[in-house]
Amino acid sequence: MTDISVSDAAAKRIIKILQKQADKSALRISVEGGGCSGFSYKFDLVSDTNDDDLIIEKDGAKVLIDSISVPYIDGSVIDFIDDLMGQSFQINNPNVTSSCGCGVSFAI
Repeated sequence: MTDISVSDAAAKRIIKILQKQADKSALRISVEGGGCSGFSYKFDLVSDTNDDDLIIEKDGAKVLIDSISVPYIDGSVIDFIDDLMGQSFQINNPNVTSSCGCGVSFAI
């Protein structure tokens, strides 16, 4: 059983983005090797669900995470931040032991 959640702000933003993308139905989050700290998050708008996807739904927003990425972000909160530095989806991941200065890559 995994414990990954989506914040209210992230759910609202996902819905807003998908309303402008008629051919897309979900936000896919994956973890890839690379970046200056070892791993990085990838965000994509998609229309298809894979058989091994973890599907998280909140208030009409759908997030898909492939089975290989789930262990890397288990226990995380998917959030959306809108502040003076800009707007972005962020993963508040308790498994991260270090991250790069730009906040894009991380180590576990």
